[in-house]
Amino acid sequence: MNSFVEVFEKVKSYCLENETIPEIGIKTWIDPLVPVDFNGSEAIFSVQTDFQKNIVMNSYANAVKDAFFNVLGLNVNITINVESDEPEKIKVPTDAELEQKHAELEQSYKFANYDYTFDTFIEGRSNEFALACSKSVAKNCGSKAVPDYNPLFIYGPSGMGKTHLITAIANEVRKNHPDFNIVYVTSETFGSDLVNALNKSSISDFHDKYRNADILLIDDIQFFSGRERMQEEFFHTFYKLHQEGKQIVITSDKPPKELLTLEERLRTRFEGGLIADISAPDYETRLAIINRKSELLELKMPSEVAEFMANRLKSNIRQLEGAVVRLKALNHFAGSPITISMAQSIIRDVLTDEQPIPITVEKIISEVSTVYGVSPEDLRSSKRSAQISTARKVAIYVVREITQMPLASIGTEFGGRDHSTIVYSVTSVTESMEKDSNLKNLVNDIIKNIKDKSKV
Repeated sequence: MNSFVEVFEKVKSYCLENETIPEIGIKTWIDPLVPVDFNGSEAIFSVQTDFQKNIVMNSYANAVKDAFFNVLGLNVNITINVESDEPEKIKVPTDAELEQKHAELEQSYKFANYDYTFDTFIEGRSNEFALACSKSVAKNCGSKAVPDYNPLFIYGPSGMGKTHLITAIANEVRKNHPDFNIVYVTSETFGSDLVNALNKSSISDFHDKYRNADILLIDDIQFFSGRERMQEEFFHTFYKLHQEGKQIVITSDKPPKELLTLEERLRTRFEGGLIADISAPDYETRLAIINRKSELLELKMPSEVAEFMANRLKSNIRQLEGAVVRLKALNHFAGSPITISMAQSIIRDVLTDEQPIPITVEKIISEVSTVYGVSPEDLRSSKRSAQISTARKVAIYVVREITQMPLASIGTEFGGRDHSTIVYSVTSVTESMEKDSNLKNLVNDIIKNIKDKSKV
């Protein structure tokens, strides 16, 4: 045994033969150790990541030291250095098949859209005033019963339901007044029509289209900012229609006073009507939106899943509805009942870059399985060997710690275990961590590693 490598091979053999480290532990954590230097009292190794180092030092170092003593008759300290000083870069595996199925199903499913009407709009504290104003405008359009509602200016961040409301107004007016000339366009369409008219020397046709409307609805007027000719044409269109008592409805992402690059004469006329804002929906409204969208898509949504999604998707309505559509597609693809785990997998696709990527149960189980040298299937099975049982309890604890899922839902994820079993597992690990610092460090490392991967 002239070399450190040969000594280390003897040490590993001793651990295997005497079962101080299981075979899977050797393969997963000890074999990757790279022997660097050995001076008789200290064995120095290198690894690629801090996570590897922490696992070995917390779980296997004492067994390795004992093996060195039995092989060489020497007390040897174990030192592990991380090879790179750079932060660990972890590539998160992607579920390409699932992503592909999402895309395919979203193209094929026609149920994903529904009419933007007042009946499909979910009312909450964040939008009740805007909804009431919109209904009043739609009901009284053409009667001049609500002159102070002209123009109606609805503003709020993207995805809050402005387009839904303005479309609902158009649909309601069309139903009540089929003979009305309803012009509903985005600001981009208005601008495009103007450019085409100028290029074709047909500005009179442009004027006929917009200045003869019985109700004019313009979505996202903030895009008029900085476009002088568009603002000029819209001002004259606005003035003519307003003078004739024709209804005008406008949406924007900001109130008129904050549209600083719009001409003052436009801003003051917008402020002369009724201004209604829409803000982010509260929890109750988000939950109602999820349930309503599920009904429209004929999706059997478990209450705990709906609550889970409502707690995590807080930005806007479009985000909520998109999540339900994707969940419908995933449910169709999987052919199994909807679970919180399924919801986790689709939330990842819906969240914006500013929001954290959710950590799924599958990712947690996979990570714990690797650490303990068992399979994910083992953790969901009825197997009760010491190693599997310990790994299962740790996995349940970590799932609860990271996701805060209801205990009953966690039980479902682990092979249909009951509430009491989950409580026992969480309590058992909690108590063991208080007594065993190595276990505490190991569990904390697992949690940290899972969270770090979710940021990549």
